[in-house]
Amino acid sequence: MSMPGPHQVVPGASSGPSAPPSYEETMATHHFPIPHGPTPGVVPGADGKVMTPPAYYSQPMPVPNPNAIAVQTVYVQPAISFFDRPVQMLCPSCNKMIVTHLTYTAGALTWLSCGSLCLLGCIAGCCFIPFCVNALQDVDHYCPNCKALLGTYKRL
Repeated sequence: MSMPGPHQVVPGASSGPSAPPSYEETMATHHFPIPHGPTPGVVPGADGKVMTPPAYYSQPMPVPNPNAIAVQTVYVQPAISFFDRPVQMLCPSCNKMIVTHLTYTAGALTWLSCGSLCLLGCIAGCCFIPFCVNALQDVDHYCPNCKALLGTYKRL
């Protein structure tokens, strides 16, 4: 034989009331005293009954920390690779979107080409041809607005 479960009726046990008491029955048996004078936290209603306002919970205000560390966000522009063509970029000097202006200067490849032509016998001035060819020179990138040097492309 098994034990009765929580929802099974035990034979011979007295059953309780089938419904809860009515409002009138509850109020007739319990009399709450009305306090005399103002009570903190208690608000008298329009009909003279005592009402307790709902409790509101709020978070306390944060206390300022004297040892707080200020955080500063710094945006770093990714490294730009300069080549022998103009580059569209944001100028770090004037903060404008620009296309770089190119100038060509003699670099290591220019001088090596000049020396090689001299060794081959081009002494009569032909050895200076690399100084006229942009493909053999280094490239400097300048901002067209503020004229700042932004970067250099070295051939060698």
